[in-house]
Amino acid sequence: MTPLVHAEQAVLGAILLEPGQLDRLSPWLRPEHFCRPAHAGVYAAMLKLKADGHPAADTTAGDPVPLAWVTDTLRGASTRTRGLTASYLHSLVSACPRPGHAPVYGRMVLEGAIHRSVAKHAARLHQAALADVRAGTVEETLNHAQVLSDVLTDLARSWGAEARPVQPPVAYAPQAEHPQPVGEEALADEEFLLGCLTSRPEQLLDLMQWLRPDDFADPGHQQIYRALGALRHRGEPVDQLTVLWEVQRRGALADGTLDAERVRRVCDPLVGLAAEHFGEQVLQASLVRTAALAAQQVAALADRDALAPGQLIGYALHMLGPLDDVRRRLHLAHETEPEPRRPVSRPGAPPPAARIEAARARSRLADTTAHAEPVEASCTALPSRHNHRSPS
Repeated sequence: MTPLVHAEQAVLGAILLEPGQLDRLSPWLRPEHFCRPAHAGVYAAMLKLKADGHPAADTTAGDPVPLAWVTDTLRGASTRTRGLTASYLHSLVSACPRPGHAPVYGRMVLEGAIHRSVAKHAARLHQAALADVRAGTVEETLNHAQVLSDVLTDLARSWGAEARPVQPPVAYAPQAEHPQPVGEEALADEEFLLGCLTSRPEQLLDLMQWLRPDDFADPGHQQIYRALGALRHRGEPVDQLTVLWEVQRRGALADGTLDAERVRRVCDPLVGLAAEHFGEQVLQASLVRTAALAAQQVAALADRDALAPGQLIGYALHMLGPLDDVRRRLHLAHETEPEPRRPVSRPGAPPPAARIEAARARSRLADTTAHAEPVEASCTALPSRHNHRSPS
């Protein structure tokens, strides 16, 4: 029998011996806080008797407790759970060391309930994340992540602690036991996105506001995205070769994260595709993976009986921090409006600066011709470029 079960028996035995202890327990201890259904049924029956004005509920310490208190409790509890006997209630009385310590025993019960509640909702979040990986959605993950956050806030209020993230010490920092699942479709979206950005690097300016390198599941894709961002930041040209050179500078070829052939394949330009859609897909996949990791970490914390409820809640909120950041950036991505479409240059047309300079050169040529010839001849001076060719 665990210490938690002993605590549940002790608090119930204390109330059987001194019904007035309910005044100290009922404001914050509820039947669902008991792990055993029989104990929850007994406590619920006691609360109902008190609410109905049972005479024994007003007795104080030292007063004789009428036998009706025990028999009425047994009768009420038997309607909620099966198998209860009068002898079991007497065993609860014997399990109570001191009735006056009932609030301490109740606090032990509440502490166990907090650990179970955190573990249960973390498991639900993990299951929702795995389901969203298979379905390619994020709705269930977002819903259960919000539920877990709200539960932690409510539990902090019940325990009387402040609901704020606290970084756990190294000894209590849990690690994921298994790598988070990554589907082939998610990796394909990452490659499409990098190809789009290589083709149209001007799209990086908007994406980098809400998409981070760590959002990519593949370490090689993370390095390519960093390389694209660095090239764009320095104002250097972006193509397959410049990206490959930047990746090499960062040591991704030397450490085996990438090879030259893979970089050229991933950065094969996909002309005409917009990066926003694939960027959101990558970010959604990142959110699901982050949620699955956070759920595993919170569940590992909840399994540590040595953690006090305040510590557990603070550490769990800290583990949800990266998930909150991805949720915020996904919301930002949905709110960000795409930039107005820029004019698309014709294939083979000179860059804007060259066209401007060519226009100025034609203007200067026209002015010079106007001073050298009569006005009537100026209209025929520039009919085409053939008039200005040097004789062969």
